Amino acid sequence: MIRFKHEHKKPKKVVNKEGKKTKTASKRTEKSSSGGFYYSFLTIILLLCLIQITVSAVLNISKIISYKAKIIQITKTRDAALALNDQLKDNINNFSNVAGLEAIARNNLKMSSEDEVLVIINTNKDDEKAEKPKKIGFINYD
Repeated sequence: MIRFKHEHKKPKKVVNKEGKKTKTASKRTEKSSSGGFYYSFLTIILLLCLIQITVSAVLNISKIISYKAKIIQITKTRDAALALNDQLKDNINNFSNVAGLEAIARNNLKMSSEDEVLVIINTNKDDEKAEKPKKIGFINYD
């Protein structure tokens, strides 16, 4: 028979009379042991990846919680600042009127209008000192 070049002979399995395996059988066991190592190595890598994914998810969730708390705090601060701004705008509107300016002049600056007389009653500082109890044991040489 004529054989073509692309045809290859398959190795024959040879078994001795004593039942010992030949070289072809030992090659299979080497391949299966290296395949077992390969699969166990891939399993370890997969477990490490799963652990990394789990740790990352936990850390991300904790960051989300802390960021939400910061957002709530900043929102409260912003609302307080807006309320203060509204109050200051109202004060500006009140004090820009003549009545508002007059109230400031009367109360803080002790001013009066042309038709009024301003009377200021001050308490004497010496009277205030006399009301305080004196300390015992100290002598004044004034």
